[in-house]
Parts: sequence; C-alpha cells; structure tokens
Amino acid sequence: MTTEKNYDPEAIETKWQARWLGRSRRERGGGERRPFYLLEMFPYPSGRIHMGHVRNYTIGDVLARFLTARGWDVLHPMGWDAFGLPAEQAAISRGIAPAKWTSDNIATMRAQLQRMGFDYDWDLELATCDPSYYRWEQLFFVQMLERGLAYRKSAKVNWCDTCGTVLANEQVNGDECWRGHRPVTQKELDQWFLRITAYAEELLAGLDTLTGWPEKVVTMQRNWIGRSEGVEIDFDLVEPGERLRVFTTRADTLFGATFVSVAVEHPVVEKLARAGGREQEVLAFAERVRAQDPIERAEGKEGVFTGCHAINPINGARVPVYLANFVLMEYGTGAVMAVPAHDQRDFEFAQRYEIPVVVVIDPPDGTLAEPLDHAFEEDGVLRDSGRFTGMGSAEARRAIAEQLEREGRGKSVVHYRLRDWGISRQRYWGAPIPVVYCDDCGIVPVPAEDLPVVLPVDVQLLEGGGSPLPALEEFVSTTCPKCQAPARRETDTMDTFVESSWYFLRFPCARLDDAPFDKAEIAKWLPVDQYIGGVEHAVLHLLYARFFTRVLRDLGWIELSEPFERLLTQGMVIKDGAKMSKSRGNVVDPDDLIRRYGADTARLFSMFAAPPEKDLDWSDRGVEGASRFLARLWRMVVTAGEGLQVDDPGTEGLDEAGRRMRSLVHETIARVTRDVGERMRFNTAVAAVMELTNGIADYRSGDPDARVLGFALTTALRLLFPFVPHVTSELWEKSVGTPLLEEMPWPDYDAEALVRDTVELAVQINGKVRSRITVPSDLDREAVAELALADERVAAALGGKKPKRTVVVPGRIVNIVV
Repeated sequence: MTTEKNYDPEAIETKWQARWLGRSRRERGGGERRPFYLLEMFPYPSGRIHMGHVRNYTIGDVLARFLTARGWDVLHPMGWDAFGLPAEQAAISRGIAPAKWTSDNIATMRAQLQRMGFDYDWDLELATCDPSYYRWEQLFFVQMLERGLAYRKSAKVNWCDTCGTVLANEQVNGDECWRGHRPVTQKELDQWFLRITAYAEELLAGLDTLTGWPEKVVTMQRNWIGRSEGVEIDFDLVEPGERLRVFTTRADTLFGATFVSVAVEHPVVEKLARAGGREQEVLAFAERVRAQDPIERAEGKEGVFTGCHAINPINGARVPVYLANFVLMEYGTGAVMAVPAHDQRDFEFAQRYEIPVVVVIDPPDGTLAEPLDHAFEEDGVLRDSGRFTGMGSAEARRAIAEQLEREGRGKSVVHYRLRDWGISRQRYWGAPIPVVYCDDCGIVPVPAEDLPVVLPVDVQLLEGGGSPLPALEEFVSTTCPKCQAPARRETDTMDTFVESSWYFLRFPCARLDDAPFDKAEIAKWLPVDQYIGGVEHAVLHLLYARFFTRVLRDLGWIELSEPFERLLTQGMVIKDGAKMSKSRGNVVDPDDLIRRYGADTARLFSMFAAPPEKDLDWSDRGVEGASRFLARLWRMVVTAGEGLQVDDPGTEGLDEAGRRMRSLVHETIARVTRDVGERMRFNTAVAAVMELTNGIADYRSGDPDARVLGFALTTALRLLFPFVPHVTSELWEKSVGTPLLEEMPWPDYDAEALVRDTVELAVQINGKVRSRITVPSDLDREAVAELALADERVAAALGGKKPKRTVVVPGRIVNIVV
C-alpha cells in the first residue's frame, strides 16, 4: 500500500467524480431493489450555485447514498426551473438572449453540482424552458380550459412595477412582491386564472394526511386556504331600497350589530353614495382607498358614513352603513355586520366614529363590566338577544342561522380565503398560453396536435421591460383552428410556478416522447418519498403542486392525490447574523471553498454545523475544523496498512480494550443509522463518527488487535461515505481494494454488542473531572460510589477531605461534592 500522508482533495475528488459520471446511478445500483423517490426542489439557473444550494443538495446526496447502501433503488433526479423574470432582466442588462443566458447558466451550475460530487440521475435531467417539457403543460391547460378549470376574466390583480407583471396573491407579502420589490399595487386587467378554489375543501382535508410534513408548513397552508363557516345574512337597505348580503362567522352576535361596513370595491358603493346624499365625499374616499397598497390599507381603521341605513333582520334595528378600508371584497361578500362589543376591529372603528357598542355576549362565568375598553371576542352566553338569550354561543349560531334560513333572510355557507390562481404574466420568458382570439369564434384553444406553441427564441427584448411578443407579428398572427379565419395568439405567458407544479411527475418519464407520463412508472415512483426544500414555498410551490396533482388526477393522467409523502424544510445559511447576499457583502463562494478545502470539506461542514431544519451560521473555524478532521482520517487509514479487515471479528480472543472498541463500533453504527435514516439529524451522525475516530486513536495507542482496528477503520469509512464520498472511496480503495465502497451495503450492528459488561465513568470532584473508572454495568450506585472514592487519583485529589455527598448517574458519571 502506498503511504501518502498528504491529503490532496482536488486530485481525489476529480478522480472519483470522473468515475461516477462514467456510468449512470441505475447501472451502479443493480439488482431488484425497493423504489425510493428522493427529490430536492430544483434550482433556478441564476448563474452559479450558492451555499444554500450546497447545503440543500448535500442533504439530498447524503440520503441518496445512505438509502442506496440500505438496499433501496433510489430515484434522485436533477433539473432546472428555467423560465422566469430574472433571466429576462439579466438578459436585458447584458444584451444577451434569455435562452442563451439560461443555457449557459445551466451548463455552469451543472458542472458545479458535479464538482460537489452530487450523485444525480443526470440521464433524467430536464429544463422547463424546453418545448418538449412545456408542450405537456400547454396540453394540461387546454384540458383545464375545456373543463372550466381555466378561465379568463377582467379582475383587479396585484401589479409589480419593478417586475412589470401581474403577481398571484401567494406571491405578494404586504406591499412587497415575492422577489422583494415594492410597491405592489392593484390594477384592472384581463387575466387567465386556474380554478384552485374548486379544490379548496380537498386541499384542506388533505393536510390531515400529511403526517410526514412539518407542522409549520401544514399550518401555513391551512391558514392560507382559510376555511370559514358562517352565515350570509340579508340586510334591507332603507336607502337605496335593495338588499345587502353580509357574511359573518359570529351569527350569535347579530343582536349586537350597530352598523354595517362595506368594501370600497363593492358594486353597491355608487348607489349608496347617490342614495345617501353624500356622493362626493363617499366616492372620493372609495377612490383614495382603492389606490392604497395593502400595507397602507391595513395600518388604520378608517371609513365614511354613506348616509344610508340598513335594517337588522333579527330585531328590526336601523343601523348606519359605512364604507370601511379594512373590509375586503375578496373575502365573504364584501360587506360585514359590525359588532363593536365582540370584534376588536369593529370596536376600534366604533370608538373613532362614535358608534354605539352593544354587549350581547357575556363570559360563561360572569358579566362584562361596561363601558368596555376592548372587545370581548370569545364564545360565551347570549344576553339581550330575544328568545336566544341564555344560549351558549355555539348553540345560538345554529339556532339563529336556522331562523334566518326559514325566513328567507340568510343561509349557512362556507367561505375560503383562497382565491383562484392568476397565471397570466406580461413578460416574454415563459411558456406561451395556448389560445388564440378569433373575431368570430372568440377564445379558441390550440388543438393538441398543434402543440407546443413554441416561444420564439430570436427576439429583441425591450429596454424598459415588458414583453416583445405583442409586437412580434410572426408570432401573434395565426389562423383560427375552428374557422381558419385570421386570429391572434395570446401574448401573455404562464406564471413560472406552473412549470414547477408538476415537474416531479415528469422526472420518472423524462425520456417519454409521446405522452407526459407512463402510468406504470408513476405508480412505481410516486408520491415522492422524501422532498427537500425551503419553507418559503409553503403557500407557493407546495400548495400549487398539491393542486396540480389533483387536477392531473381528475384529467385522467395519474391516480394519486398528494405529491410528497415526507417534507424536510432546511434552514438558511447565514453569516454575521444575516442571510448571505451580495448587497450585504457576506457571501461565501462555493467555488472558492472547494478550491481551498475540497468538496468533501464543504459537504461535511454543511452537515455537521447545524440540524438541517435550523439556520446554519457560517464559521471559517468550523470549515477549518472539518478540513482537519478529514486530514486526520486520511493519516489514520493510510498508516494502518493494506488489507484491512472489514468483517466483524466477534468477541472470541479479544481483550477488554478490544471488546470495548468493538462495542463502540456497533454503538456508532446504531447511532448513525438512526440519526440519518429515522431522525435526519445529520449533525449528530457526523459527531458520532468523530467520537468513533477518537476511540480508534485511543485504541491504537495501546496494543490493538489488527482485526478490531481494521473493522473499526473500515466501518468509519462506510459510515462517512454518504457525507464525504470522495475521500472515503479513495481510502477504501487503498486499504481494502474491492468491492468498491459505493458497492458495499450499509453495515449492520450487533444488538448484543450494545449491551456492555462494563462501563467507563468519569469521576468529578466539585464538577471537575479527576479520574475515570471502569465498573460492571449492573453494579449498584452504592458500590459504584465506593469504587470511585477508592480510586488512587480521586483519593489524592480529596487529600483526606470527607465528601459531603456523592452523586452517581448510572452509565455516565460520578460527582463528589466536598
């Protein structure tokens, strides 16, 4: 065996990467294995990978290699979420076509991922900007259009001036777009929508089945869907003499309604303004509020009295009608009955405009002290509520709803916060929406046999933003598929989140040309067994993917409803207390890291520094520590000689040190197997192997048994292989030979070896370790204490002092207090 003591990461890593890329993962797996679909959220090809990519994809690679060794047939593909606004903006600023920009970036990032040693099924690679991919997406859209799941309408939409396009509700956070630009304003446009609301109840119910998802993500989706059970109630408007329907989840408070508030977007606003004789003031308020961004609108409670009144249908009370900035047209009916005593928002509004506050709910254990200084919003017992007085809130809600329904004044309903998904984007770099507009036939979908509608690649982008497609005559001008008359193509493109809503279904069938999916392959691999990605996609990609899976099921393409069995949401990589970004100047370039330390060091640090779901705080010292550990591992193995024993030597003929060493190996196998395979605590798995190498070093310093030493060293390599595959493969080849490390199964542990006959305990005096003693593992506490006090080093440290007490923690420590 060669005995090079210098660890050369670059030479080793490039050697093994060339070998792995030489044949597919499937060829290396071989045999009949159980299928396991492992997937990390595919990246946007922005130019170069960052440390967030390194962490995310290292997690996936560790799991892929671990599961393969455990006997699974692991599907582990990689692709590119290639459409989207950033490529278009980058192309404009650089004077390069988005297609070339994207293609070049994919080539760069692919090489970087391969340099990290990530072992993907590269033969299944896909890019969403490829017509062979989005042709199927266009077909799905046409089929959704035929079923009423896609439609076009004029609507107020979220508009980002910086991006120059419409945004879905899920892509807006306050007055910011999902890419961090502001302001986001409201704009009336003709838009294409996907009817996600048709699946609201099913999407909500499906959350209960997602036991392998983080509760935080499930809760975020549940809140976003926002199911509200309530009652729609008709109030008669005294002026202008028609009915106004309000929605409430608290029908039990109806007797306490002292005004009605209406959204400024409600179609009744102009009638109210005229009928109430306050047209100028009311319309001016409505126009001002409509122009406000969501943040401004939410900052304060303000309104205007319309001059009109409504009749409460439960008691005949005449109450004023206000326009209010906090009432939203997209929730409920756009009008609400306001009960200041039992809704804090209504209470603050009533205080401002001196509207009466009428208490109709008391706490179950007493009465409210009046005047109120805040609203009582809990359930309780009704008072001053006619025949419903004395009822509990839940009972009263049912009884009042039943009375209103009998009288034709209301009905029980379910409303959702979720709104249909607006997918039209007024940008160039996206999948064309496959419809044409004919003066005679109207909106006509492009026939399946004419798909894909290919996005023109050779275009001149507009410096000021916006899409060049409307001015591209050769793209716009076409013929109607129905009547063959001249027609115009749709020039909006699809939201890039449409592409990422089904890519996981395409991977197993990526080389299929005549259909999007092979049902047998889908049945074999789906749902994805383990999905990995950021929590920021909770109500974006993850919700859309669940919706799209159900749509494709109902269109007959697949038979599953939920796309992802288990979900791991990894934390961010931060430095100096903040997320890495160029603007903060705290970016760490993975290429620089690899050049200096090697890919294995980058991988090891990213797995060891923090649990996967927590943020990883960057540490140069931590990276250096990972590098030192690998160099130490290298020296330990190359100096041990060739032909190291791989098999467990058993206990026959072993001395006490050898038995302890063997037990430590089996304990480590058990810990790492559990930490990676069950708990996904990669940091503690690495820590366990580090402890093992420390134990090996101690064992070597005595009179080691060659069989035990070989078993310990080769097991350490097998356990570390998923984390640092290059250096462990090289060391294995040098010390063992064949079969290759990647062909070895995951080691099993001997349960009996985990039960030690003896145990080593640290002995502390006043919290400071003074000695270590080895005692029988079943020895009682009193006997352990006696042995500790009889130890020579302990006795010397005590110097004749009598202990106040001796505390024994079984299997761990003895603490003597003096």
